[in-house]
Amino acid sequence: MTFKYNNVYINETSTVVGPYESKGPFTKFFDKRYDDFYFGEKTWEQAEIKSIKDSVEILLNKLNIKNTNVDVHIGGDLLNQIVATNYASSKIGIPLIGIYSACSISTLGLMIASNMIEANQIKNAVVTASSHNNGAEKQFRNPVEYGGPKKDYTTFTTTGCAACYLSNIKSSIRVESATLGTVTDMGITDVFNMGAVMAPSAAKVISDHLKDTNRSIDYYDLILTGDLGIIGKMILKDYIKKEYNINLKNYDDSACMIFDINKQPVYSGGSGPACLPLVTYTYIFDKMKKGKLNKVLLVATGALMNTGMCNQHLSIPSISHAISLEVVK
Repeated sequence: MTFKYNNVYINETSTVVGPYESKGPFTKFFDKRYDDFYFGEKTWEQAEIKSIKDSVEILLNKLNIKNTNVDVHIGGDLLNQIVATNYASSKIGIPLIGIYSACSISTLGLMIASNMIEANQIKNAVVTASSHNNGAEKQFRNPVEYGGPKKDYTTFTTTGCAACYLSNIKSSIRVESATLGTVTDMGITDVFNMGAVMAPSAAKVISDHLKDTNRSIDYYDLILTGDLGIIGKMILKDYIKKEYNINLKNYDDSACMIFDINKQPVYSGGSGPACLPLVTYTYIFDKMKKGKLNKVLLVATGALMNTGMCNQHLSIPSISHAISLEVVK
């Protein structure tokens, strides 16, 4: 299912990151950087709460508006019952729609906000997506204190939060359309092989989007997936060719971009709900505003797993959602 928009724009963004992202290739673009995983708090979970609060405060300050001027906050994270977003929201003071779609939260949030703005149900929205490396490891695998070994093909969850403000007020970047993803399950049970888990759902939503919009792959200057990593990126290119006869051109994956993979110990690259928007709202938007990119398809990818189901040796489903962004001439 694809939605078309005529009156939805991204007016402003903000980004807050942790120590690894701060030392990556996009450090100059981030609004706020922390040099450790605690962000001055007592726990990793509280650090993630702070990253969300920081990002929304920075966003509102850039816009020079108060929280009472925002109709709705749409956001989510990886922790049980999206507690980081809920705790942060209690301090932010904007009506909340809390969402969970694993690492595809960012594009799902943009889609929900765009639908509501296009339907004139709201005039504006703040959308957030956050993650924390150590909090996510404790949530889905093992606490980092255990020092458990990992596979080379695993990914390293990003630490930080990305926020954006959407409205019906014209700006330089508009949300052109969005395609809702379909859950796929290829029978993979390896909790470290998230790229292989998520690549099929990314292929499915890209194919659906191109069919629904009657477009070729050449329509986009860039197709950017969320957090497949080095291995998942290769799998997607191979899988989408064999399954849908699509030669993926002008393509990259934000997990392969946010860190310096050759110098930082991040395995196959980044991951987490914050990964795609941290790259998009900084480096990609900079290129769009400079006219180097005009049409970009964002495909956030999410593995729908939890420890209970993985301990039952069930396979891991995945879902991806796509957002089409265009520069306003």
